[in-house]
Amino acid sequence: MLYFSQLPEITGGKILSATTISSPIEHLLIDSRRLTAPATSLFFAINGERHDGHQFVKDLYAKGVRQFVIEENNSYISTATDLQDALVIIVSNSVRALQRIAAWHRNQFSIPVIGITGSNGKTIVKEWLTTLLSNKYQVVKSPRSYNSQVGVPLSVWQINGSHTLGIFEAGISQPDEMVYLEKTIQPTIGIFTNIGTAHDEGFISRQQKIAEKAKLFEHCEAVVYCEEHTEIHEYLSAHLPSHIKRWTWKRIDMSLASMGKGESENLMHCITLMQHLGISQTEIETQLQLIHPVSMRLELKQGIRGCYLIDDTYNNDLAGLQIALDFLSNQQQRAKKTVILSDVLESGEPEKQLYTRIAALVHSKNIDRLIGIGEVISRNADCFNIPTLLFPTTESFLKKAHTLFSNELILIKGARTFRFERIIQKLQQKTHGTVLEINLDAIVHNLNYFRSKLKPHTKLMAMVKAFAYGSGSAEVASLLQFHRVDYLTVAYADEGVILRENGITLPIMVMNPSEETFQQIIDYQLEPEIYSPRILQEFLNFLENNDQSAKIHVKVETGMHRLGFEEEHIPQLINKLQNNHHRVQVAAIFSHLAASDDPTEREYTLQQIKQLDKISSLLTEALGYKPIRHIVNSAGIAHYPEGQFDMVRLGIGLYGVGANETEQEHLKTVGTLKTTISQIKHEKPGETVGYGRRGKVTRDSTTATIAIGYADGFDRRFSIGTGSVWINGQLAPVIGSVCMDMSMVDITNIEAQEGDEVIIFGEQLPVQQLARWAGTIPYEIMTGISERVKRIFYTE
Repeated sequence: MLYFSQLPEITGGKILSATTISSPIEHLLIDSRRLTAPATSLFFAINGERHDGHQFVKDLYAKGVRQFVIEENNSYISTATDLQDALVIIVSNSVRALQRIAAWHRNQFSIPVIGITGSNGKTIVKEWLTTLLSNKYQVVKSPRSYNSQVGVPLSVWQINGSHTLGIFEAGISQPDEMVYLEKTIQPTIGIFTNIGTAHDEGFISRQQKIAEKAKLFEHCEAVVYCEEHTEIHEYLSAHLPSHIKRWTWKRIDMSLASMGKGESENLMHCITLMQHLGISQTEIETQLQLIHPVSMRLELKQGIRGCYLIDDTYNNDLAGLQIALDFLSNQQQRAKKTVILSDVLESGEPEKQLYTRIAALVHSKNIDRLIGIGEVISRNADCFNIPTLLFPTTESFLKKAHTLFSNELILIKGARTFRFERIIQKLQQKTHGTVLEINLDAIVHNLNYFRSKLKPHTKLMAMVKAFAYGSGSAEVASLLQFHRVDYLTVAYADEGVILRENGITLPIMVMNPSEETFQQIIDYQLEPEIYSPRILQEFLNFLENNDQSAKIHVKVETGMHRLGFEEEHIPQLINKLQNNHHRVQVAAIFSHLAASDDPTEREYTLQQIKQLDKISSLLTEALGYKPIRHIVNSAGIAHYPEGQFDMVRLGIGLYGVGANETEQEHLKTVGTLKTTISQIKHEKPGETVGYGRRGKVTRDSTTATIAIGYADGFDRRFSIGTGSVWINGQLAPVIGSVCMDMSMVDITNIEAQEGDEVIIFGEQLPVQQLARWAGTIPYEIMTGISERVKRIFYTE
């Protein structure tokens, strides 16, 4: 057990308070939103690029946290001093303090530890090794992809006395990072999976990146890698100390060739490591039968009877359960939350102790109901103090599953042996073969990229109109609310109503209010855009007649010539606002840039910014208070810092479309629209394909009918070879006309079979390319995806 009084020696920090109290530390906390056990948590206030954890110290104190690590030379030290009975230690760097504490914890155990690094495959190798070695070791591992400067120490902190082997990932993005991870993990065996382009921008050369990653192995007894990765082999041969044994392999076992190069390499790393551990070939082959594809992500799917499902069915270790529960608690689409959980296998803890811990974790996340499946969880039902249903097997649950759920969020998490994928199949809303997958991690990445361009106190408004640019408004809004954006914007009041009914509490601006929606705006605490004398008077009349008051957003005309108060209307506007100050409060004064994405229109854009500054200053002086001002959109955030004012509006950039190629390199693809091949046909020269016989076959051809048409959002402009889709690594042009529910593509030179996946747009085929083919803009392609196309939201 670690006690607060030990921290100065471990971290080199200084205790701020004079108290001699020594409290136990059981939980290391870096995110205030993931608090589960206040009394035994130690919070690390990390001053990062985009967030400063120090601003949440006071809130955590109010929630019962009493132990804090804060950084020196910080303005929040005085706040921490004022927290009565708080234990506060000041350090030079909170991340380094976190790593030193985890390294101290690692030193309490003499178990072998496998450290895995490389550009790709780290998580799969870790998961497969855990499966392959589970018959000989009690394994503790990194949860999911916890391989960063903060993820690694949180992973290592999990080690307890029951574990006999650790398996941890280590990833770096720039020089001088691995030395800290090596001290934290202290691996005895290393695996170097491969080297690729990931994070190349952080290093002078590929050789420097290899050298930095190899620092993980400085104190290992052995290192596993593929000798055919020449750059890795040459470096390790020249620089590894002679006492470190190099376990290398060259050729992939022919029996693994069908897996594909990446998966085969991952498995060969595992096999070679097992050989190093002295495991016989016979036993290795037996254990290989347990290997299965690893799901790398949590998926949020639409379920039957108004439910949402969180699919996390590939394992249920305790750390993974914590992550999945965090994800569940972040979702606001439904008020009721249910967890379906199998027996937690091979934890190494006495079962009563284990399920007591699980019960506390579930309770801390305000879960409404637990459904336990398995004999062990069933006999420990008395640990849970929430409504609980118990089933001995998955089969017995499935017999009653369809009657048990309605309008709730359901986390489904189970050990592989329970085959919980059958539960997903039972409860998921049935879909046709076309889905739009939304990468929530990519949205967060893009959000943080644009936040990095903001001035310190600039607020951020996120656009979730038009079904969040086709991505799913409620789900995206829930994510944005969790990541503390300041405002949301919708086009129409009913979009705002949907968000409120799905648990969104952020301020919401409505861009197109109308007289018939005023009551909704008031009832759901929405904030209308007021853009003309007419709409202002109509809204004031409504408020007066109904004895109501509201916040409004005043839009002024600066050069877009679409909506907004003209400069000549400003005196009249001021008079109305002053005379009705008891009815309306101006939350914001804003305008719209006409050409912020066009560098040749820079002078015009700067003039628009100047005009907003002028008009908003007049309004602010007349009102006697300072509304928020905003004009900059996605394209303008980086290029017009002078236009950031008090807030910016982030729209299509959030969804992965940059204003230019340079910006695009920093963004991640959010949406992947995919379908499947329904049927394959072989055509002869002279035959035709599709309506109107518009698809002319001029050679022996193979065509595939795919399950997407213009009713799904696959535009008819893609007909007759104008557009293509991505099948098994190649472009397949559309042949004939796009139909309502299906389309035909030419796959003559592509190896494919019925049921194969077809990418309409995504990382392999950017939505910008589809826009160019159709002669339009990405906005139209993205917002045109029909709501009948089911959305699947996932996080890695």
